[in-house]
Amino acid sequence: MTAERDSTVSLIEALSSRLRSVIDATADSSSDDEHDPEGTTLAVERGQLVAQLDRSRVRLDELDAAFGRLDHGTYGRCERCGGPIGPERLDALPAARLCISCAARDSARRW
Repeated sequence: MTAERDSTVSLIEALSSRLRSVIDATADSSSDDEHDPEGTTLAVERGQLVAQLDRSRVRLDELDAAFGRLDHGTYGRCERCGGPIGPERLDALPAARLCISCAARDSARRW
């Protein structure tokens, strides 16, 4: 889980750097990205980067919450039914809060 957290932090840093570059490029009044035949506009790229950053920050928050559960001795226990979260589920989603049965009943929830 530590490696996943570290890679998420690195991803956030890289995305933030790229977003700053895109924002700087849009500040250049001579950039005409609306008529650039080479690809997406800077506005679209900025929107995609913001969405990726938001998802990555949520992921980091979830991982930090999982570390908190680990510290409190509740990691690997379902927050709804109190039963164990299977090791396969924790391998796939280390920040999982619900066992597979409870997660299936609450499909709108991410973790």
